[in-house]
Amino acid sequence: MEISKDLFQPVGKEEVNRETIVRPSMTNWQDAWRRLKKNKLAMFGLITLILLTLLSIFGPILSKFDYATQNYDIKNMGPSAVHWFGTDDFGRDLWVRVWWGTRISLAIGITAALLDLVFGVIYGGISAYYGGRVDDIMQRFIEIIYSIPFLLISILLIIVIGPGFKTIIIAYAITGWVPMARLVRGQVLQLKEQEYVLAARTLGAGGARIIMKHLVPNALGLIIVQITFIVPSAIFVEAFLSFIGLGIRVPLASLGSLLSDGANSIRLYPHRVIFPTLLFSLILMSFNLLGDGLRDALDPKMRK
Repeated sequence: MEISKDLFQPVGKEEVNRETIVRPSMTNWQDAWRRLKKNKLAMFGLITLILLTLLSIFGPILSKFDYATQNYDIKNMGPSAVHWFGTDDFGRDLWVRVWWGTRISLAIGITAALLDLVFGVIYGGISAYYGGRVDDIMQRFIEIIYSIPFLLISILLIIVIGPGFKTIIIAYAITGWVPMARLVRGQVLQLKEQEYVLAARTLGAGGARIIMKHLVPNALGLIIVQITFIVPSAIFVEAFLSFIGLGIRVPLASLGSLLSDGANSIRLYPHRVIFPTLLFSLILMSFNLLGDGLRDALDPKMRK
């Protein structure tokens, strides 16, 4: 068969430009942020958390009252132009106490998340990466820790140390990091068989470098989502301990202790429980909405 020029067609300029990438390149985090912004509920949760955090820091400054100053002449007053959230049974300004309580509750939740991030991620990463006997021993230790009830540890520490912020943090540091360690272990078990880990080993990278530079960053999306659920869980635990009288010491207050004080007089003075309940619910709801949005934004399967 004779090859002639009629069998061929010249490629025009339009055909050449078909392979041109018009859309600007984006990193995984930029793409996740773009998809997160499209989730209205997640953005509502994020904005709400930012506003509540700012108010917990600067809210007490807006009032001329102190969270511990008592004045029995104005006890159990309703909301007014002077006392925006009213007063409690000791005449203390509830606006200041509610935002101080929000600050302490958020501090406990964020501290618990940092403990999980440090202990849980490192422990789970080491256990999964080295495997074998190291993994067996470390997992048996986790099972022992996980079998001890958190409430029992909290009560024992309260007896020894006394109630307070430090006691709750220590109790959470003993057992709270276990779920994060198990989650990271399962993720690292999948990632360590990837080709880039084999390439890093071939190039002479040590175990610590592979865990911190390759495995943990690739599991960071799952870790961030888990943290958004750990913070409200820690806040809820603190609120429960404070509600039963095992939490923050007076005159300091947390949302749990404010709910406990307000529940005793809810029929006569409902304002004492309405505002702490509203903020407590907003914090938990916002973290859950943000966590759901981050899970969808960081999941590659959700991309369209």
